[in-house]
Amino acid sequence: MPTPEQIWQDASLAARRLAGVALNPSAPQDVLLHLLAKAPLAVRMVLCRDRVLPEAVVDAVVEHPDHRTRSFFARNPHVDPAQRVRLLDDPHWFVRAHLAEAPRVTPPAEPRPLPDDAVVHMMNAYDPEHLGGSFYRQFSLGLRRSMATHPDAKVRAWGVGMWGWHDPQTRAALLADPDDEVRGRAEDRLRHEDPAWVESELPDRSCHARTGMLLHDALSRAVVDGVLTAPAGPADRRMIAGNPSLPPDVVALLAADPDPEVRWGIARRADLGAAERRALVADPESDIRQTIARHPDLDQDDRRVLAADPDPKVRLSVSVHPGWTEVERAAIAYEAPLDKPFCFYPERLVTRDPEAVRRDALSGHPMLRREAAKEHALPPDLVARLAGDDDLGVRVLLAQNHPDAPAALLLRSFLEYTGPERAHLVTRPHFPTDGLAGHADDEDPAVRVLAARDPGTPPATVERLSRDPEPDVRAAFARHPNLPPARLAELLDDEELAHHAAANPAWEEGALRALAAALPVS
Repeated sequence: MPTPEQIWQDASLAARRLAGVALNPSAPQDVLLHLLAKAPLAVRMVLCRDRVLPEAVVDAVVEHPDHRTRSFFARNPHVDPAQRVRLLDDPHWFVRAHLAEAPRVTPPAEPRPLPDDAVVHMMNAYDPEHLGGSFYRQFSLGLRRSMATHPDAKVRAWGVGMWGWHDPQTRAALLADPDDEVRGRAEDRLRHEDPAWVESELPDRSCHARTGMLLHDALSRAVVDGVLTAPAGPADRRMIAGNPSLPPDVVALLAADPDPEVRWGIARRADLGAAERRALVADPESDIRQTIARHPDLDQDDRRVLAADPDPKVRLSVSVHPGWTEVERAAIAYEAPLDKPFCFYPERLVTRDPEAVRRDALSGHPMLRREAAKEHALPPDLVARLAGDDDLGVRVLLAQNHPDAPAALLLRSFLEYTGPERAHLVTRPHFPTDGLAGHADDEDPAVRVLAARDPGTPPATVERLSRDPEPDVRAAFARHPNLPPARLAELLDDEELAHHAAANPAWEEGALRALAAALPVS
């Protein structure tokens, strides 16, 4: 069966024009229904997958005889998930599998969650092999938080998979669950906390299973001694360095290991004794000093040593330690880096204390304010304060993450930040449109494209940019409603831009009907 990419690659110029008509926001409902019934597969793919659809067209899609056509709608990221779940009990496994597989969205965007009752139904009714991959990405945050205590046993069984997030009471409840599957999954998780079982099951060769056990499972003294004296692979000591079950004497031993990667793993542990912390504070490797500088149990003397470290990364790391007062923190010679990614962060499963977030937002340290700026539920007074922050990272992180980030901040962030996930900024709810024509001559093609969002961009500018050397710029302006009619008609014969031109909302209804009627269909 051809992939969506192959379907599009094999589409003729005529089919690509039809695909543009299918995407056109001005296309009448009856034209969309005609394309759904008669157009080639590439056109039906674009129509069902790549736009919001009128309810009558959704009705027709759900009843369409071709399961591939229905499957494209099952993965449509633009429509309300409540419309997608009309395919919940589709007779063809292919459609159900595509509904379970999350719609394709451009990272860092996440697909909108399916209704909780639909997810529960799928857990109970679908073939388990269709619920792997990205199915979990369609769970609402509320469902994720309640899975371990959900009244439905299948949901609780999925909740066992979040074992590391559960408190002792929740784990005990899962281990005593009346449902055999839930209890069995919980018991399987518990076995990994039994050193004797781990010792009996640990592979004696380097492999993924051995790696997982050495990193995360409860290790017996015999297993630890075996790693120290006869490791199965050169990285075994590095793997156990962060394992929570490591005995204190072995932690002390590995804190002086000749391998800096092992010492780095030890520096990340929460259970370090004072002697080990002090040794790592004096470690010759700056990466290790940088890591130990974040340890919550560092005493004041060790923090002062690190605050005067010759490596600026170490000074920066210790400068955010919670043990400092704001005055002490300000006295450290740190510099917040501006060459790091300022990206979108999904909403936390476990929320932070609002008072701790407020303290970070009001701190004089930009790295702490950056942490606060990632919070999706930041209150309006802090949003206003951080939107005017003098640190680029704070501003961009707020723009990337807060649903109410103001329009002026979003535009400013896009113009000033050129790092990863920059394009995500234009997808934020309040990104502006008016006034963007002034960026039409910017040397950065990503900024020139902004002018395509402005309904007031002059026709001459639109035409010029439809010939821009950058493909993304040409495509954006081929869809601009101010594109002169002669140029718009010309682009219908352009292999690259035909579908963008046919999607241009400037086409009148009669012209769209003519395009749909005149082009060959199958």
